[in-house]
Amino acid sequence: MNAKKVKLLKWAKRLSFGIAVLLALFIGFYASIYFGLWGKIPNKEELTLLKQSQATQILDANNDLIGKIYVYDRQSINYSNFPQHLIDALIATEDVRFYEHNGVDNKSLFRVFFKSILMSDDSSGGGSTITLQLAKNLFGRKNHGFGGLVINKIKESIVAKRIEKLYSKEEILTLYLNTVPFPDNTYGIESASEKFFNSHTKDLTLVQSATLIGSLKANTSYNPRRYPEKSHIRKNVVVQQMKKYGFITDEQAEKAITEHIVIDYQNYSPNDGLAPYFRAQVKKQLDSILKLEKYLKPNGEMYNIYHDGLKIETTLDNTMQRYAETAMKEHMTDLQRQFEKAYGQNAPWLKGKPAFEAAKKRLKSYQKYKSQGLSDKAIEDSLKKEQPTDLFSWDETTVKSMSTLDSLEYYSKFLNAGLVSLDPLTGAIKAYVGGIDYSFFQYDHIVQSKRQVGSTFKPIVYTAAIENGMAPCTYFPVKAITYTDVNNWRPTNTGDIEDENYSLQMALSNSVNTIAVKVLYETGIEKVIEQAKKMGIQSTIEAVPSIALGTSNLTLLEMAKAYSSYVNNSMPSKPIFITKIEDKDGHIIASYKDLNPNEKESDKAFSDDTRQIMLEFMKATINEGTASRLRSTYELKNAIAGKTGTTQENKDGWFVGIMPKLITVTWVGNDNQQIGFSTTSMGQGANSALPIFAKYLQKLNADPKYKSITSASFETTSQEVLDALDCNATKADGFFKRLFGNHKDEQKFEKKEKRKEKKKGGIFGWLKKKD
Repeated sequence: MNAKKVKLLKWAKRLSFGIAVLLALFIGFYASIYFGLWGKIPNKEELTLLKQSQATQILDANNDLIGKIYVYDRQSINYSNFPQHLIDALIATEDVRFYEHNGVDNKSLFRVFFKSILMSDDSSGGGSTITLQLAKNLFGRKNHGFGGLVINKIKESIVAKRIEKLYSKEEILTLYLNTVPFPDNTYGIESASEKFFNSHTKDLTLVQSATLIGSLKANTSYNPRRYPEKSHIRKNVVVQQMKKYGFITDEQAEKAITEHIVIDYQNYSPNDGLAPYFRAQVKKQLDSILKLEKYLKPNGEMYNIYHDGLKIETTLDNTMQRYAETAMKEHMTDLQRQFEKAYGQNAPWLKGKPAFEAAKKRLKSYQKYKSQGLSDKAIEDSLKKEQPTDLFSWDETTVKSMSTLDSLEYYSKFLNAGLVSLDPLTGAIKAYVGGIDYSFFQYDHIVQSKRQVGSTFKPIVYTAAIENGMAPCTYFPVKAITYTDVNNWRPTNTGDIEDENYSLQMALSNSVNTIAVKVLYETGIEKVIEQAKKMGIQSTIEAVPSIALGTSNLTLLEMAKAYSSYVNNSMPSKPIFITKIEDKDGHIIASYKDLNPNEKESDKAFSDDTRQIMLEFMKATINEGTASRLRSTYELKNAIAGKTGTTQENKDGWFVGIMPKLITVTWVGNDNQQIGFSTTSMGQGANSALPIFAKYLQKLNADPKYKSITSASFETTSQEVLDALDCNATKADGFFKRLFGNHKDEQKFEKKEKRKEKKKGGIFGWLKKKD
């Protein structure tokens, strides 16, 4: 053998040895991954029990999605819900040999291995099969430093092969499409379809399917909401791939390529979208409900609303909710401008004003610095440091660099609002607007906020009076009285009211303060408080004369519950939010009866006659009293009763609208209770809160779907009640009363309970008193 051959043989041996060493290293390296030295790889048993976090869906009364609770926005659906063009788009774009391989494209895998190890090229990724991508989606990747891409690819290849042995191709596609990440932190095709196109997956068009599949390559760059042009180009690439592999015809491809992407974006995140305050309240209720032993999982664990994909059916009507939110926005946009303009440079929220200084000292950051012993100047300097801040505006949200003090001044000027609308017969919440914008103002003004209710409490006073024997045609003088045993308290009336005698209907419909106090005096404070409790009010009501004018702090929901008794056979309805809870597979966790058991029918809060009398009183409020602009300005012809309310120094404006099949309460005010409206004409409930109800009802009237609500009529008032109400609105004092009557304008407000009570004479006693 000559030297040349010996040399070649030597090199051949070295090469063979080198290859053997490399092969051994690779086998050893592969084995180290396979046996878990680089992290545990799921085994067969774990892969058969795949469980992905799924979003809990909150549905309205019509089974329409209104929001989700999640860590990952994901909803799983079955293979039968995937349109064929969606599957075809996925196969053509991501893995055309999907039905031929066993989960791994070996050529691609070795290319990644050799380019990464031998050429130190970390850009060698690509070529992953759908099953490999599924493995990555299910179990994620870890940072293993140098060679990390190869380690992760090999781990994924092992998992992919195991998946292929355990699942059919259809099942793999189902798992993949239910877990793959889409733009805007959205996981799974169903969530993406609902978010970007307001559509279920089964209803996606070819263009919509191609758009979503196209975004998988880079879900930020090809986000159709943020980058519509890039998304359109990518969509066309998908269509061309479908055409190339024979999934669609030339004609179909040409049509899809020329068709533009039309987004119908729906935001279901907790802080955005429809009814965020309602959804937050539903979540709170779920947190309590699901802790109960009878609602635990079969294994005794508690359901996790962030991961278990529950379906929550609620009472809300999404269309009514949209009308309510739109009505609120329309009115508050205009009212806010008026509010700021009226104050001008004398606004109480400006720096240096008492309201601002008090609010500053309530800041958590201020209190933290104070507890650290910082001087007032040091605290002030710290609070003046600027940083980028998101700013709410009725026009658009902006970002501006401002300090904590600047932000406090800016946000202190905003009026807030609340609206709750419920079915008085069932208690079902139909619309729920807890504030002007949940992203910026998360304090719920329906169940969390307790505000003085103003004159909306007067009907409760009058109800107690009628129920305790006061005749409907009782007259009271308008003149003001000073109550010497109540710190010389002298309640007065708003505007010019003639000093004469008013009937109860006239006094209530025109919200006469002086007479409301006199009715309370005659009835007794304790009886009025007892009446309020019977009507469903649970908050503490202080036993003081000023409750006649609504100084009690109550919630909007309490007021809605109390007023529901006027159109619910004299019984307050129980507000209902949730009607059913199901698991992700549709199994019932809690039914309507479970959540709302048939409790013993509550006693009536008052008699049928009292109910009919009060309805007539409050119809007069709408037809000729403080809420008459519903008829004149807004031209509403519906059957409506109601009451306006305004609190001291115009801090709160209220309106309660009673309809035969709908109770609606609206409120407007500033969260800083030191800040009120500058004038009564602007801040009174008829101007600040009533228009929200009016605009809301106008929208319901324009929608024939709600004719059963808008065209409903009140019960027929009995002839006995009509006869009892047959009296003049005002009455002059007779000659002898003018001559010898009590003209004192001072008296004591002693508790009526301590005096000898007049004999009531039964439920119909007042009928016998009629002159």
